[in-house]
Amino acid sequence: MPSLFPDPDVQSELPDAMPAIPAMPAMPALSEAERRFSRLPKSLRTLEAAPASLKSYLALGALLEKTSLSSEEQQVVLLSVSRESRCAVCMGAHGLLADMMDLPTEMTEALREGDRLSDQRLEFLRQFTATLAKAHGRIDEAEVAALEQAGYDRQQVLEVILGIGMKTLARYSDQIPGTDGQPWPAACLAC
Repeated sequence: MPSLFPDPDVQSELPDAMPAIPAMPAMPALSEAERRFSRLPKSLRTLEAAPASLKSYLALGALLEKTSLSSEEQQVVLLSVSRESRCAVCMGAHGLLADMMDLPTEMTEALREGDRLSDQRLEFLRQFTATLAKAHGRIDEAEVAALEQAGYDRQQVLEVILGIGMKTLARYSDQIPGTDGQPWPAACLAC
């Protein structure tokens, strides 16, 4: 499955400060994302106005793909936080990615609806992600212990936070004035 996220060298690609004038450095990242994904989500077009933000989002996505979470677990995280934040654009985009990855339809539908997953381990991950996102990171040790009992470790707890951070950047960008927040695909596809 092609990656939506180009694999930038995070250290050399991110500028130390925002450019003083609008520049074109985001365009290669957009072109690469469009080539790999075959469509360009609205979130990326919105972020195009701030090249450092666009590059950060793409870098977070590339880093998430390199975590110890499987691609299926990554989609559980991304769809769970998208649902929790009520981001129709994000839900549509990651629902489409889940479909492209051949995740079982019943799993994708359960994630869209916030229903229990049949795989108990993934259900713990879904619940943990939703709880963490809803609580803005303020959870107690019992929540972390429950996830660890399901077979996840502290590294993966932090990797879930990476996914939440990535989706927070996308959601906030989709909600600012001048964007329409319409659901996928109408609002997400480039003309």
